[in-house]
Amino acid sequence: MNTGSDKPGEAAVAAHGATAADGDGEGRAERGLGSRAPEFVKARRALHLSWQVGVFIVGLAVVVAGIIMLPLPGPGWVVIFGGMAIWATEFVWAQLVLRWTKRKVTEAAQRALDPRVRRRNIILTSIGVVIIAVLAGIYLWKFGLEMPWKIKDQ
Repeated sequence: MNTGSDKPGEAAVAAHGATAADGDGEGRAERGLGSRAPEFVKARRALHLSWQVGVFIVGLAVVVAGIIMLPLPGPGWVVIFGGMAIWATEFVWAQLVLRWTKRKVTEAAQRALDPRVRRRNIILTSIGVVIIAVLAGIYLWKFGLEMPWKIKDQ
């Protein structure tokens, strides 16, 4: 398959990009897969490789910061997806992961807007609130406003 391109990898990216857009099922045109580096960077192999290493290191630093934020205060998942977006400017695998994630989030949002699902979630939340209120009432009736670590044996 000859696409008439002298640049390595463009034929594979063009072919893979066409199948990814066709397999979407929604009929909308998606941006092709591949490097978003400026043309003067892509034209020089050594510069492009340095560009990819730089993008990978910056994306890795952002993803690691997001992973550190998961147990600590901070928007961990948002930062992780920001790092993936940085990687997606240069790497096809990251673009595919972000497309899959976007598709799954959209599907989940559509399911959450279903009236039956919303009604079920409201009912389950109400039941949970009632259970917590009953447990809090039992605790206050038995111990008053004492903190659990200050309750003495009776």
